[in-house]
Amino acid sequence: MEFNFKEEAENGGHDGMEYNEIEHGKVGIMRALVQREDPSSKDVEDSMIQRFLRARDQDIEKASKMFLKYLSWRRTSVPNGFISATEIPNDLAHNKVFMQGLDKKGRPIVVAFGARHKPTKGSLEEFKRFVVFCLDKISARMPRGQEKFVCIADLEGWGYSNSDIRGYLAALSILQDCYPERLGKLFIVHVPYIFMTAWKMVYPFIDNCTKKKICFVEKKKITPTLLADIDESQIPVTYGGKMQLVPIEDC
Repeated sequence: MEFNFKEEAENGGHDGMEYNEIEHGKVGIMRALVQREDPSSKDVEDSMIQRFLRARDQDIEKASKMFLKYLSWRRTSVPNGFISATEIPNDLAHNKVFMQGLDKKGRPIVVAFGARHKPTKGSLEEFKRFVVFCLDKISARMPRGQEKFVCIADLEGWGYSNSDIRGYLAALSILQDCYPERLGKLFIVHVPYIFMTAWKMVYPFIDNCTKKKICFVEKKKITPTLLADIDESQIPVTYGGKMQLVPIEDC
């Protein structure tokens, strides 16, 4: 089973921070608009405003609305400015997200093991905090000039006890609405047939831009598929490479 959504024009050169004069002007206009509504936005970098603009196809009004909503969400959901490990003990105990290495474009590589997600142990609110914790960790590890990450979602051993539609939709919402233009590519590997039931429920909520970054990979093609985007020295050992994975909390 293989579904391939070709990465949009290799992200149109948007993996880093490069942008043209027109976009530069829009960033300035958007900054002025959102700062008028929320003075706290004065401290954000241009690259963040740039990502929200790109997420809304350069529509300043839509991007500004999205960004102001994000700022409000951040104050409410992350009041201390960060999520501490003590706030997500159950999810960390499952040892399900790792990070190490860079792909050929310099994007950090994240590996998530779906069968280690235990929705009955913990709560939806804790899981949402865990998602924010991971995305903040990933963002902090971005090499200079880089904006996106690559994820390998490994579903080996995944069963109905791991299914968590509410959690998946919450994570998707946080990624798309609060960390736009962060995901560079998502490889989904070792996909059991029963997972497609959950996938069909989540798929309609994935925006078109994100869909183009998703690649379902057949088991026999995992290593060659990853090698197309990642050097062998940076591929996790579990997929035939040489990179040792590090738990997300230790990154």
